[in-house]
Amino acid sequence: MTDVPATAPTATERAYRHTRARVLDGTYPAGALITEGDVSEAVGVSRTPVREAFLRLQAEGWLRLYPKRGALVVPVSAAEIDDVIETRGMVERFAVEKVIASGRHREVGARLRESVTTQRRLRKSPEPFTEADRDFHGLVVGATGNRVIADLYGALRDRQLRMGVSALLGDPQRVDRILDEHAGLADAIAAGDVDAALASVAHHLRGTEEALRRGGR
Repeated sequence: MTDVPATAPTATERAYRHTRARVLDGTYPAGALITEGDVSEAVGVSRTPVREAFLRLQAEGWLRLYPKRGALVVPVSAAEIDDVIETRGMVERFAVEKVIASGRHREVGARLRESVTTQRRLRKSPEPFTEADRDFHGLVVGATGNRVIADLYGALRDRQLRMGVSALLGDPQRVDRILDEHAGLADAIAAGDVDAALASVAHHLRGTEEALRRGGR
């Protein structure tokens, strides 16, 4: 049987992926004005697909377009932080309760502990560490088997990714606190202790919210 080659991404998709990735990792920081020419040169495409990519990113809330000037990377607002943390809390509490009730807590707890080990190796690299942090929480949510919840959570974590890098750069000691909080959550889930796991989630999200607010100043 002959494998069907994967379809190459269109010029618009390439421009979209590039710009979105640079917004998420902070290369294009909040409040920066980027131009079609910037992205066109970086990706190696004409300005038309870049314009289409910018329109898509504006619809998703990442950019705000200014005709003939460029696109502003939309700053993270206090309201967005509130919304992300509140929604994360609902999803993560649901995930913890479902994973423990399903009897998969030992398996998931072991994977979380492995993730914490990986995070410790990345502790001095803000962007890779933030990605590993996202993957840690995604393990719990993914273990629910609910694809709708997992997709929703992925979108939330993408939004927090660009917030998180700036927060870590503004408070290097936050990394140590995150590692301790993650280790505590992993242990609670592995033990099947619902109350301790939910308390860990609440404590971790409070710390995350405080760090994000400090990072936004």
